[in-house]
Parts: sequence; C-alpha cells; structure tokens
Amino acid sequence: MTIESPCVGICKLDEVTGWCHGCARTINEIAGWRSLSDADRTSVWEALPRRREILGIEKNSSDKEIFKP
Repeated sequence: MTIESPCVGICKLDEVTGWCHGCARTINEIAGWRSLSDADRTSVWEALPRRREILGIEKNSSDKEIFKP
C-alpha cells in the first residue's frame, strides 16, 4: 500500500510552528516524504488534524480519499 502525500499545493511555512499552511507538515516531513515508510507516513497523517486545528486551517476535503489506514 502506498500512502499519498497530503500536499494541497499551498506551500508556506508557519513561522511559529514550522508547519506548512497547506498540508500542516514540517519541512523535514515534506522533503523526506518519498523516503518515509508507510508507518511513518501514517504517523504524519495522524498528526495532521491536530496541527490543522492549531494552525486554524480546515481539513482537506480529499483526506478521506487519500488516507486509508
């Protein structure tokens, strides 16, 4: 199983948290996505809802189609 990237094409990092305003990942998670194991990708996906809440961004409507644990 391949777990897709949560990228939504809005690439701007938050100065306080370091999370992307589009996908809520860190720069290291973004840069290393292709080399992450499925387990690590799953961990990132699981952290995203809380990060989005903190950033004040809405859930990507395609999350349910992309992330199927």
